[in-house]
Amino acid sequence: MCGIVGAVAKRDVVPFLVDGLKRLEYRGYDSAGLAVLSDQLRRVRRTGRVAEMESAAKEENLHGHVGIGHTRWATHGGVTEGNAHPHISSGELALVHNGIIENHEQQRDRLRELGYVFESQTDTEVIGHLIHHYLKTEGDLLHATQRAVKDLQGAYAIAVVSKLDPERLIAARMGCPLLVGLGDGENFIASDASAVISATRKIIFLEEGDVAEVRLDGVTVFDTDGKEIERKIHMSDVSLASMELGPYSHFMQKEIHEQPRALADTIEPIMAEGFSPRLFGENAAELLADVTSVQILACGTSYYAGLTARYWMEAMANIPCSVEVASEYRYRAAVANPKQLIVTISQSGETLDTMEALKYAKSLGQSKTLSICNVQESAIPRSSAMVFYTRAGAEIGVASTKAFTTQLIALFALVGTLAKLNGRLDHEAEQKLMEELRHLPGSVQHALNLEPQITLWAERFSPKQHALFLGRGLHYPIALEGALKLKEISYIHAEAYPAGELKHGPLALVDKDMPVVVIAPNDSLLEKVKSNIQEVRARGGEMYVFADADSHFSESENVHVIRTPRHVGILSPVVHAIPVQLLAYHTALSRGTDVDKPRNLAKSVTVE
Repeated sequence: MCGIVGAVAKRDVVPFLVDGLKRLEYRGYDSAGLAVLSDQLRRVRRTGRVAEMESAAKEENLHGHVGIGHTRWATHGGVTEGNAHPHISSGELALVHNGIIENHEQQRDRLRELGYVFESQTDTEVIGHLIHHYLKTEGDLLHATQRAVKDLQGAYAIAVVSKLDPERLIAARMGCPLLVGLGDGENFIASDASAVISATRKIIFLEEGDVAEVRLDGVTVFDTDGKEIERKIHMSDVSLASMELGPYSHFMQKEIHEQPRALADTIEPIMAEGFSPRLFGENAAELLADVTSVQILACGTSYYAGLTARYWMEAMANIPCSVEVASEYRYRAAVANPKQLIVTISQSGETLDTMEALKYAKSLGQSKTLSICNVQESAIPRSSAMVFYTRAGAEIGVASTKAFTTQLIALFALVGTLAKLNGRLDHEAEQKLMEELRHLPGSVQHALNLEPQITLWAERFSPKQHALFLGRGLHYPIALEGALKLKEISYIHAEAYPAGELKHGPLALVDKDMPVVVIAPNDSLLEKVKSNIQEVRARGGEMYVFADADSHFSESENVHVIRTPRHVGILSPVVHAIPVQLLAYHTALSRGTDVDKPRNLAKSVTVE
């Protein structure tokens, strides 16, 4: 959550910093600010969007050749200009920070005794004063930062500049992502490659505990022991076009409609390799050979992808599978099993709870680890023994769409591979599944063609305050995902239940003001779902049913039906994810909420 960008250049860096913050705004948009060095240290901060801060920077003629910027998602302290970054210590240095400092109260008391005055409610201000304190004794910004970070407990990515040391920028990270961009006679830092690709594609990902000195003529990286170290240079494949809206009104709309292509791209290596361990890395054959159970760890939408995979895993591969919210797993006494496969799922590859859950699993001796991720070379894949990169492309909208459906494909590939290794998938069955995968992007496109009908439903949803989503079996996680999408961007309270649970409590909520969305594909549980629908109908509830073309549903009073394409079998959850995404999107449009940047949420959750 929150975005950082910084630059050291001969040119004025303010336009670059502003552009970078706009590209990072999906990470946090409560407030934004810049601090630059020219003949003095100058700062501009504003609550609200980056555009408001940009206007203020122009009015104040802000310019400089060294600078840092930040867009904030509030954790410590409310959304005020005083809490916005950058924070300044003693008028001499400015600092931006992502993450949470767990011992900030102890450090605050210590610094107050040293005479420092705090002007904000943030934990970030502690870091600035701490570095300034050590700068007085060290006389060097790099050494002061290296000493200060050793006093910090928690997660951080920081960037700091000082008017006493005006030719460089110092950056450091622990637990939160931060990278260095290598330019031609200029260099940069950012929390995401999207912020620097307008200037360079040469990227260095800082590792845990690294401190980087960024100058005009180069970058030097030091490890947690203070030793100079070489980090690998990567060429970013993020495209500027993927960061632009093009003909769409919102990134969420764009990303929903990009799903046929994203799915086709993610399916491509599966079609080439078949269900093979090679899909997951060089050592995957050995690591997957004797897997006896699977533990999936994820958060939010990725967790629902995992829930879907559990049905696949046990039905197809006959391997026990459990799915757990990462933030819960990391704090319980888990039982280690060296033959268990640990699967972590994260769109960004930097979700802190998922990263920490992976660390915990590894500390228990779990060596069979697989990451499913959409961002190349991000933190979680780098910490995993195996990786499958989805090919969704950049996802900017806070509410995940194409990342979710491509995660389902990655998990399906894993299930198929384990089923094959387990002797439960012969060649003929594999080819049949390959054919179903081949046709899936087309089925998704057909589902997208239902948008006009779903838009009419959304107009009926928009005045409501509550909604209920129902599904059974494979499609219960899709009901969960539909409820999440609706509440994320329209702010309508929504819950999801297995349809069979209706009579065990949720039925008490059903009335004419509680719309009920039902995921009803033509599978083995269809007749059970029809019975559940009659329970709702008998209580005066109004139902919105997403059925397959061959489900034999008919509309009647208070029962509205939209038919998705023909039933696509075991991959049906991928197709049925599309209508619930569209319903949430158009309901939010009708209510006038900010679709891409819903209140209180940010895209990359890098704090607890």
